[in-house]
Amino acid sequence: MRWGSLARRSLEWSVFSLVVAVVVSGCDRSLSETDSWPNKPGPKVVVSFAPLYCFAVNVAGDDAAVKNVMTTTGPHDFNPTEQDARLLSQADIMFVIGLGLDEHIAKKMKDGSGNTKLRIVELAERIPKEKLCEGVCTHAHHKDDPDHKHDLDPHVWLSPEHAIYLVKAIRDELKAADPERAANYDRRAAEYIAKLEKLKADGLAMLAGKADNRLISFHDSLAYFADCFRLEIRGVLTPKPGQEPDEREMKKLIRICTDETKPTRVIAVEPQYSKSNSGEVLRKELELKGVNNPVLAEIDTLETVKPADLTPDWYEQRMRANLAELAEKLK
Repeated sequence: MRWGSLARRSLEWSVFSLVVAVVVSGCDRSLSETDSWPNKPGPKVVVSFAPLYCFAVNVAGDDAAVKNVMTTTGPHDFNPTEQDARLLSQADIMFVIGLGLDEHIAKKMKDGSGNTKLRIVELAERIPKEKLCEGVCTHAHHKDDPDHKHDLDPHVWLSPEHAIYLVKAIRDELKAADPERAANYDRRAAEYIAKLEKLKADGLAMLAGKADNRLISFHDSLAYFADCFRLEIRGVLTPKPGQEPDEREMKKLIRICTDETKPTRVIAVEPQYSKSNSGEVLRKELELKGVNNPVLAEIDTLETVKPADLTPDWYEQRMRANLAELAEKLK
C-alpha cells in the first residue's frame, strides 16, 4: 500500500511539473505576442471590429495605440479564441458598440485575458435614447434565454450622424485616460467629425431627387443608414444573417414589393453572405410579377474586413462605395 501511494504521488508530481512547464511556455509565448504593441505614450486600446478601429485610430493618432479584434468574421458570428483573449492582456481600454451586439464577446475575452484592470466601454450608451431604433435579437447565444431583451438596433455605425456620437465618446475616454494629451485628442476628433459630416452631406447629394428611394434590406441592419440618407426600408430578406427566408417570408416580401402604392425594386445583398441566393430568388419573382427592372444592390454593412484592407480611411471608403451603389441602382 505504501509503495502504491508513493508511486501515485510520484506520478502526480510528474504531471504537475509538466503542466507548469506548459503554462510557463504559454506565458512566454503570450508575452512575446503582446509585446508587439506600438511604442506610443498614451493608452493601449482594443476595439471589437473595423468601424470602431477607424473611429479610434483617427482620434488616437500618434498618442495612443489601437488594435482591432474581428476581421473576416463579424460580431454576429464571432467566437473569440485564446489568442484573441491574449490581445487584451496588456490593453487599457476596449471599445465596443454594446446594445447586445458585442459586449458579451468583450467580457468573455476579458475573462480569458486575466486583465482585471481592462475598461470595457459600450459606446452606444453615449447616443441619446431617442436616436436609437428598435431592432430584433438574432444572436444564437440568447436563444435559450427567456429573460433576454434586445429591443434596440445596434447597427449605429452605418449612420455618419450616429458615428459622430461614437467618435466623441472615444475622444472623451482617451482624454480621461491620458489628460496630458487631451488637446491632441480634441483636435483630431474635430478633424474626423468634419469628415463624417462631409460624408453625410455628400451622400445626401448623391441620393437627392431619387423618387424611388425604397429598398429591401438583406438583414435588419440598415435602419440608421436609411434614416440618415432619407431612404425607406420596406422589408428584411433574411430574419437572421445567413438564414434563408422560408416560403411564407418570401411571399410576404413579394406582396410588399408589388404594392402598387409603394412598389419596391431594389434588393440589398451583402458581400459577407455572397453564397446566399435569396436576393436573386426574390429578384426573379418580382420580374415574373411585372415589377419594372428589379435589381440587386450590394451594401456592405462593414461588419468584416480583410486585415490588409483596414486603414484609417476604410470606413469612409466603404460608406462612399455603398452610397455610389445606391445612387446607381435607385431611380
